[in-house]
Amino acid sequence: MARDSSATKARLLDAALSEFATYGIAGARVDRIAENAQANKRLIYVYYGNKEQLFDAVLRRALETGSQSVPFDVGDLPGYAGAVFDHLVERPALMRLMLWKQLEHPGYTEAEAASYRDKIEAVRQAQEAGRIDPAVDPADLLTLVMGVSQAWFGAAGGEGGAAPAPEQLARHRAAVVESVRRITAPPGRGA
Repeated sequence: MARDSSATKARLLDAALSEFATYGIAGARVDRIAENAQANKRLIYVYYGNKEQLFDAVLRRALETGSQSVPFDVGDLPGYAGAVFDHLVERPALMRLMLWKQLEHPGYTEAEAASYRDKIEAVRQAQEAGRIDPAVDPADLLTLVMGVSQAWFGAAGGEGGAAPAPEQLARHRAAVVESVRRITAPPGRGA
């Protein structure tokens, strides 16, 4: 019976996402990843090199999936922020993965930096065209949009550790969208 390496790689990446989101890079164990993926531990090293390279592959896959699931729309930054919020609600491990990345693996890959530069340039052009408030630097504005989109996932909130009820999520999402609308609205069309 022939092995399906793409299926094995996908299982390894899924198991690694869960492991890294829970334990970070230092705390993650290759044995657990292999066991949860129902794969031979040796395949991790064959396919990905080492644990840090596996983390990079997990992160790259998560970012690619996010970019495909939530395309950047400079013409509707409030809608984009709401879509980012929805994406994170559906994938709670992503925020934990990003926090571990910031703690244990700071810095950015060239692909991440290029993606961010492209978004900043799109914001700058929209500001010059009068579609977005030009009062805030484009990089700062994009950072604020992303920060607002992600804010509820790191906030103490009032949920007591429980998953928010659907009406709470709807309220949070509405706050994200309205906040981004206000910070991006051109003068005369804002708050």
